[in-house]
Amino acid sequence: MYFVVKYSGPFGFIKPWTAVRDSETFSQQFLTPSIVEGIEKKLFPELLEQLGKIQKIVRHKINYCGIDVQQERTWSKGGFQKEKKQDFLGREYFIAKNLGIINRGVMLEPNLYLAFQHAQDARKAFSQTVCLCRNEDLLFPEWLHEMDVEEFDLINGFELLFSSGKTSFKVGYNRFDNASEMFGELIVTGSPIRTADAIS
Repeated sequence: MYFVVKYSGPFGFIKPWTAVRDSETFSQQFLTPSIVEGIEKKLFPELLEQLGKIQKIVRHKINYCGIDVQQERTWSKGGFQKEKKQDFLGREYFIAKNLGIINRGVMLEPNLYLAFQHAQDARKAFSQTVCLCRNEDLLFPEWLHEMDVEEFDLINGFELLFSSGKTSFKVGYNRFDNASEMFGELIVTGSPIRTADAIS
């Protein structure tokens, strides 16, 4: 039996581990072990000292309505550089020389489902917000339900099973575990890209 908290919000972005300063980056559609561990440590700060393992979140799923490309202003890798100019009255001012524009494909109306084994953990999670990778993309708790495993399996969405078997692929490096390689198997259930009015 699981205790499941559903979170929802207007936007969500999961940065792919291969992206650095790509001019165009689309949101990854699944959570890696380090992202799940980061969410868990935000919800349960008493676990901050215990690195490299997920203790309370036993399953997760994510679905969304579509991808929207948004532009962000950013500094280039070289850091801040400025150039001195003068206006028509001879007053000096500075302009930034190395600003860039990044296109981010972010998820619209993402739903995140976190499953816990204990009701008290789910209740604590239900009283807080989370974010996926960008801290400006808040997801808010919507409901808390008790579900059996089969019911959770039927939720439409993407779920990465954390394993390193034959059907697994590399999903990045774990910043909580000495940058060890992370692997997983992607499970897709139903229609993870839902219509805006779909009930889920």
